[in-house]
Amino acid sequence: MRLSCLLQLICLAACSASTSRDWAHHGAPMFADLTVREMKAVRAYLHGIQELELTDARSKTLMKNSILLIELHLPRKHEALRALDRGQAKPPRQARVIVQFGNQTNPNITEYIVSPLPTPKTHEVKTFKLDRPVRFESRPISAVEYGYIEVLLEKMATKAHKLLFETTGGFSYTNCTDRCLTFSDIAPRGLESGERRSWIMLQKFVEGYFIHPIGFEVLINHQDLDPEKWTVEKVWYNSMYFDSIEELIEKYESGDAEKLRLPIHDDKDLYSTYIPRGHSNTRTNIHGPKLVEPQGPRYEIDRNFVEYAGWSFAYRVRSSAGLQVFDVRFNGERIAYEVSLQEAIAFYSGDTPAAMQTKYIDAGWAMGTLTYELAPGIDCPEIATFVDLYHYYDTDKPVRHRNALCIFEMTTAMPLRRHFNSDFKGGYNFYGGLDNTVLVLRTTSTVYNYDYIWDFLFYQNGVMEVKVSATGYIHATFFTPNGLHYGTKVYNYVLGNLHTHLIHYKVDLDLAGRENSFETMDLKYVNFTNPWSPEHFIVQSKLHRTEYKTERSAAFRFGKKFPRYVHFYNPNEKNKWGHQKGYRIQLNSHGNSVLPRGWREENGISWARYPLAVTRHKDSEATSSSIYTQCDPWEPVVSFEDYIRNNEDIVNQDLVAWVTVGFLHVPHSEDIPNTATPGNAVGFFLRPFNFFNEDPSLSSRSTIIVRPGPDGKPKVQRWTPEVVGHCVTDKPFFYNGTLTGV
Repeated sequence: MRLSCLLQLICLAACSASTSRDWAHHGAPMFADLTVREMKAVRAYLHGIQELELTDARSKTLMKNSILLIELHLPRKHEALRALDRGQAKPPRQARVIVQFGNQTNPNITEYIVSPLPTPKTHEVKTFKLDRPVRFESRPISAVEYGYIEVLLEKMATKAHKLLFETTGGFSYTNCTDRCLTFSDIAPRGLESGERRSWIMLQKFVEGYFIHPIGFEVLINHQDLDPEKWTVEKVWYNSMYFDSIEELIEKYESGDAEKLRLPIHDDKDLYSTYIPRGHSNTRTNIHGPKLVEPQGPRYEIDRNFVEYAGWSFAYRVRSSAGLQVFDVRFNGERIAYEVSLQEAIAFYSGDTPAAMQTKYIDAGWAMGTLTYELAPGIDCPEIATFVDLYHYYDTDKPVRHRNALCIFEMTTAMPLRRHFNSDFKGGYNFYGGLDNTVLVLRTTSTVYNYDYIWDFLFYQNGVMEVKVSATGYIHATFFTPNGLHYGTKVYNYVLGNLHTHLIHYKVDLDLAGRENSFETMDLKYVNFTNPWSPEHFIVQSKLHRTEYKTERSAAFRFGKKFPRYVHFYNPNEKNKWGHQKGYRIQLNSHGNSVLPRGWREENGISWARYPLAVTRHKDSEATSSSIYTQCDPWEPVVSFEDYIRNNEDIVNQDLVAWVTVGFLHVPHSEDIPNTATPGNAVGFFLRPFNFFNEDPSLSSRSTIIVRPGPDGKPKVQRWTPEVVGHCVTDKPFFYNGTLTGV
């Protein structure tokens, strides 16, 4: 009888797990990025609505109505959960579309929700919380607008040709071949809402031009939709300010402006190139270690649905912000409904006007679309599965980003756990160990000079790691003696400007259900009489728990002491030992605030006040930032502070953790030519805390146990093939690096 009941329970558990997996697989397409067919259908539908008067995004005028962005509009959570948890029909797929209405008396930005896909029939206006309007000046700069900026710079540079040529030792902005000048533009674009004024910094157009400033910066006003009305408002040259190009030229010729002479450029001494130089201490006739899969991959991918070692999740790369995963499950139990990148900022300091103004808010540059080709063997192992991404941003047809995402399993070369059990007589009782393999989901964003490597890592013991590694070129400005207060001299006339990187994530945890609570755990000292020696006292640490009941109380400020443990748990579900099932968030970060609270641009990044904030889930609070914040941080369309201002109850609720990680970067000479990733990686771990009854990686068959046999010889117990074998690809390195319209 007992055996029969046990078999029934096993069968029910197996059937439940199978059903859970099938429903997760069934629901994953809800989160998949738009297909090429869907993007084209949305464009055709909107262009077919005559009253919108839409024209091509790349038509050479700013006074036009055109589509800026098409991306997936996520379903409401409760609708998605019906498909994920009950196997019901998925809600219709929808697209979010940003339309720039420049051909109107009052130009504006309007967002639409277009549905159903792949054959759209309806559209409705998408509004923001508190019905905030989107100023037309807050739109990102388009390729067409950049084209007009180029025209203005050409006119300006023609006037200043002699000055630029003499300053740079033969470089010019026009009529040049291999000795050309280029520019970098700075944001935000002005000093208050409604402005569109940008500082432009000229640089030598050589490989790695980001670190070749020439000491010439101009402020242009490009607010008017007629580029003929754009003006140059200020010029900065060799630490002096001028009100116009003409004033600079006049004072340059008269000797009232000190003339600057940069060292003659030498192609053989191009410090910004990757070409090896210096003595190598590594043999070059053999390759270094490689990652291999002796019997093939141990993970499975079906479109955007991934399974590995008990994990399953759906992924997408949101064009405006970047990498996201949904319905993250381990052994069939949902850990998180969503873990997603929201925003990345880099706020700088400096002595030149461009450096003073540089406060990059990267979703404003459509950070998610800046996902370029990954190089096998460098960006990802050769064995990785490479996936193409498709984006529709500032274009007239979808663009294919070849091999822009990769998925692979790797060994960390560190045991997940191990123990050598000594017999203290020169021998041992046993050795046990389990290798630490992990699945990695990776993409990158090259936001102009900087490269961010975005990783989601899934471990065998139910731990998920979220990590970003920073590399690429530093943002450098022209060196001045006062600049040493704001950075480091890294080459002749080059200052590496200090800056702080902050990255923001949304973590929508659903632990054993949606009804979760939040607490922190710390230690405090206790002093009591020693029970076995009353004339003495015991001083030791005691666990101190603090439950947080409202959103405002659970918003932890930078600069304040941060708790040792932050713990999310389900008050209604317990493990075998009577503990409430939960996960903790463990930060790996050196981030801090970048501006005083409420100071101008800081209003647009109010999420950056908190390493951690906890709110109740709302579909209306889907993101913490927006594509418009870069050009209007003063009056942002999305204000994260509103999410916690109403101070709602967070006990036994559907909770969202908003996590901010980052680091201060004071550039140094070793950042030439590029910032390296070691030491420049931050993130956080989602770690089970009494969620399971024991370490779930016990199910791994990669464990090895060694015991001394009766004859004294080692007896190895293993559950995987005894001989691993070896394999290395015989294909040469290949990289294309181009984007294609589809």
